[in-house]
Amino acid sequence: MKSFRFITFILLLLPILQFSQVLNEKNVLLVWGGYEPHKPELFSNIVEEWLLSQNANVDVYNDLSPYNDYNKLLSYDLIIQSITMGEITWEQAGNLSKAVKNGVGIAGAHGGLTDSFRENTEFQYMIGGQFVAHPGGQIDYKVIFKKDELTEGLNNFQIKTEQYYMHVDPNIDVIAVTKFDGKFNSWIDGVVMPVAWKKKHGMGKVFYFAIGHDPMEFKQHPDAWKLLTRGFNWASRK
Repeated sequence: MKSFRFITFILLLLPILQFSQVLNEKNVLLVWGGYEPHKPELFSNIVEEWLLSQNANVDVYNDLSPYNDYNKLLSYDLIIQSITMGEITWEQAGNLSKAVKNGVGIAGAHGGLTDSFRENTEFQYMIGGQFVAHPGGQIDYKVIFKKDELTEGLNNFQIKTEQYYMHVDPNIDVIAVTKFDGKFNSWIDGVVMPVAWKKKHGMGKVFYFAIGHDPMEFKQHPDAWKLLTRGFNWASRK
């Protein structure tokens, strides 16, 4: 009986151990800005506090200047971006894409990653999806986790936020979804839409989670926060 209890305890502990201190001494670039109603500075502050708790080396920028220097980008293991809309030069986007192709991870949430730089298709190609609508604005809907190493032990949850409708790359690995009910646009009734995904871009990894119109959503929904931080860990260069 004691042996059975010990094995059960270890199995319950595995998801915690798997994602524990992965970012220890890793170099992380945190870039924020753009559309102020998405509170990018608050998102940056919350994430920076967590990164420091993981003993990561963190650089924080309120502009895209790090994207000007390809060699600087290569020095990072992970880039976390929170910039809705905004503008990026083709040179900056090229440097970023090339760095990710060569192993640097990139991750983010909500409009900070899939509604960045609307005119830059190279960036969109890398991320794997582009926001196009959120019918009804902030509404109640369900986030449903699919079976994956990043969702192990997590529970589906209800949330009130923007339900993103996106155009997505068929090459993404979807790990969470939501279902539209057609209340606001009847023609999308029953559409199942990715809420979180992971993908490769060359040798680099990309992680995205669509909730977070208000960054405090990650504090209010513990399983959402767990997935976000697991995604950061997963995307970082090993």
